[in-house]
Amino acid sequence: MRQGHALERYRRDGYAIFREVIDAGLVAEAGDHVDWLTRRHPDVRPEQLGHLLLRDDPFWLRLVGDDRLVDIAELFVGPNVALFASHYISKPPYSGQPVLWHQDSAFWPLEPMEVVTLWLAVDHSTPENGCVRLIPGSHTMAVAAMRTNTEVDNVLGKEIAVDVDESTAVDMVLAPGDVEVHHPNIVHGSRANTSAHRRCGLTIRYIPTSTRITGPEQPYPSAFWLRGERGVNSYQPPPRYEAGRHFPFRDAPA
Repeated sequence: MRQGHALERYRRDGYAIFREVIDAGLVAEAGDHVDWLTRRHPDVRPEQLGHLLLRDDPFWLRLVGDDRLVDIAELFVGPNVALFASHYISKPPYSGQPVLWHQDSAFWPLEPMEVVTLWLAVDHSTPENGCVRLIPGSHTMAVAAMRTNTEVDNVLGKEIAVDVDESTAVDMVLAPGDVEVHHPNIVHGSRANTSAHRRCGLTIRYIPTSTRITGPEQPYPSAFWLRGERGVNSYQPPPRYEAGRHFPFRDAPA
């Protein structure tokens, strides 16, 4: 998608899609990274491989800092870019949990709420294996309250506390290496994976460095400066790669 069309769609609908952003080799490494993380953290469901693991993971930081991704983020947040958080949501075959309808901004300690999510497809993402579903235009609504929902096993344990007209939902059908971009206020979710195929995506939350991370832990566990001026936050130091301790990858320092 051309930049002008992407920005127009984002402003109108709250999302945009960029095709073939990341090369097949790096996407394959991301898939192997998920397998490595799953073996390393057997007590963590693969949908929950989240930001607390990032500060000591050189490959993860290399991936979210890839210029092709940061260039897209810059279209939406400007030239001074930092990472707020990142999260693999890997839904295993037949048992991958759904993500109930929600708005990301209901959860995040950011002031102001200037942030953009890039969702990088690691696997093919389809309706059959639980792709992201969005309600176009819902980014213009206010941030709604959340309520607990434990009636079904789900990734968040919560859902938005307003009725959602699912007939208006759009499926984000993506190939590995594609990137879907969405607004923090858009209502979105995904169904369970009942197919024979894994559905893995990496969420990456980029902020302008003028947005303050207000969480109690400073620097925030997954706050990394990426580009331009450093702005108002303190940041984690980039982790130093150690062979045998970290995930091995092609661009790892010798």
